[in-house]
Formats: sequence, structure tokens, C-alpha cells
Amino acid sequence: MALQKDPEGIERKTLHKLVDFTNKTVLEIGCGEGRLTWKYAASAKRVVGFDPDHDSLRVARADAATHLASQDKSRGTHIHFTCASASHIPFSKKTFDIAILAWSL
Repeated sequence: MALQKDPEGIERKTLHKLVDFTNKTVLEIGCGEGRLTWKYAASAKRVVGFDPDHDSLRVARADAATHLASQDKSRGTHIHFTCASASHIPFSKKTFDIAILAWSL
């Protein structure tokens, strides 16, 4: 049996209780494999996740195909993953409505 992380969905419920992602542009710092990304991405207008780990980003991009396939096709691809470090965030601070940093310290 595979290990399940947060099988009750408490993390997702808490995240949505604290933040309204509806039609927001989100920056996820240290997105890794997208573990947290998939808990809010369907609600967001656009998501940009970055991480310095190429291997983790490869997993996130592969998982994106599965997650995006179940979403509204009219919205197109609204999730983007890129390689970057939190010490130099390559985006204007006015570009995003919400920034998330979790499990990255």
C-alpha cells in the first residue's frame, strides 16, 4: 500500500479556508514536485511555481498533464513551472496576487 500524505485533505481545506484563490495569480516559491500546487491550482487564474531542483520540477511537469486533463479545457494551461532560486525571484512583485512558501525552509 502506498503512503498517503494528508488522506483527510486537512491541508487543502485549511489552505482554502485561509486564502481565496478564485481568479488569483499565484506565485509558489519552492514548489518542488507540485505537492501543494494541486491543492489550489484548479481555483486559481494562473499559477507560477519555481524551485531550484530540476528533478522535482520534472515530476511537477509530468504530474501537470494528469491534473490539467481533468480541468476546464477553455482555460488552457494556466500552471507553469520554472527553475529559479528564492534568493533571486525573477518576477516583478506586482505580478502576483498571492505568494506561497511552504516546506521550503
